[in-house]
Amino acid sequence: MVSFGLFGDQGVFRAEATGAAQVVAGRFEAGAINVQYNSKKGGTATIEALARSLQDAANRLDAEKDILFLILTSHGSPEGLAIKAGRLTQTLTPSRLAGILARTGVRYKVVVISACYSGVFIPRLANPDVLVITAADADHPSFGCQDKAKWTYFGDAFFQRRAPASRKPEGCVSRCALARP
Repeated sequence: MVSFGLFGDQGVFRAEATGAAQVVAGRFEAGAINVQYNSKKGGTATIEALARSLQDAANRLDAEKDILFLILTSHGSPEGLAIKAGRLTQTLTPSRLAGILARTGVRYKVVVISACYSGVFIPRLANPDVLVITAADADHPSFGCQDKAKWTYFGDAFFQRRAPASRKPEGCVSRCALARP
């Protein structure tokens, strides 16, 4: 599993990347977990680091049977995800992420993106073997990216809170991840 908090100017993305990885690891046999995040002073969560981390994770998986789980949290725009690490700024576009994921060689993937306009990634990533879960569609913002918060509104709802009809601890993450054929 790989979880990246991409926008260093707000601590909520570090907290969400870390918290989401802990939730997923606690509910599944996640194996090795790679959490990286940026801060106002800098960081290691760049496009290049994401590509390396995903390939490293893929190298430990059975490419035809295992699931590669990716969590990305940041600010978003219709162009993609904002990456800010100190003075470094980048945009992770849907086509760039699609290429990075394709190069892993892993068939089954779950990609969770917590960002405004994160639905822009769906057309490039989703297919029968790739589940893409986003905080918003391609035309709308998501909410809750306050600096001191532990979760965005999406992260809180998806990773923390259980569906009202469910009394089991698995919650939405388990139901979604288990929905593959």
